[in-house]
Amino acid sequence: MILDGKALSEKVLERVRIKVQKLNRQPHLVVILVGDDTSSKIYVKNKRVAAEKVGIKSTIVELPDSITEQDLLKRIDDLNNDKDVTGILVQLPLPKHIDKNKVTMAISPKKDVDGFTPENVGKLAIGLEPYFYPATPQGIIMLLDEYNIPIEGADAVVIGRSNIVGKPMAQMLLKRNATVTMCHSYSKDLECKIKTADIVISAVGKKVVRCKMDKKNSVIVDVGIYRDSNGRLTGDVDFDLVSKSAGYISPVPGGVGPMTIASLMYNASKVY
Repeated sequence: MILDGKALSEKVLERVRIKVQKLNRQPHLVVILVGDDTSSKIYVKNKRVAAEKVGIKSTIVELPDSITEQDLLKRIDDLNNDKDVTGILVQLPLPKHIDKNKVTMAISPKKDVDGFTPENVGKLAIGLEPYFYPATPQGIIMLLDEYNIPIEGADAVVIGRSNIVGKPMAQMLLKRNATVTMCHSYSKDLECKIKTADIVISAVGKKVVRCKMDKKNSVIVDVGIYRDSNGRLTGDVDFDLVSKSAGYISPVPGGVGPMTIASLMYNASKVY
């Protein structure tokens, strides 16, 4: 069965739209875009379109890549103190002369719609409820729940240990009582770990899931998205091979990507 992230994302966005209509104030998301990166501009545009669709006010602050780290931090501080602004997102990557960790830590946890600040990450790590969960892992959990895929007690393999996907994904699965194995470039016998898992979530940007699954109802979630040598969009999973033995599999595109945007809008609709 295909895990249709595109279809579910429309449902989530509609729920968010209805929620926003009932709020006493309109959420206001500010996205900071530093520099002229083409991919970043596309991502920011997609976020703005989604925000408008659900009734969230969206402001894009475009800054030159020559901006100093100090000036960028000052901008964030101003937004933290602006009562009209309910959510702040700094689009990555940032220019090399700017420390992304300093920038992330400067955002108020109550406006950190990405869920990347130390307070939100720390709360997730010790089992408390953060103000916001990271969008991609949260979108994946929504996808699993939509298809009534059991998480509690499941043997889950997470491939990739990034702060954006891998680490928070593992924490969120643990929170739902899964048994989690974290895998990365130094992991041994990766294929064996993949084949015997109930749930596999891969987020590395390489074709690493290329084996038949041992379990009939195994679930494969492909977070990777990049262009192959022929210019076609592809992911971490050999879809043609793995789909023959897996019970559920997410496509690329149309799987995790739309759910990330929908999950971000869900976060942006929260007003603290």
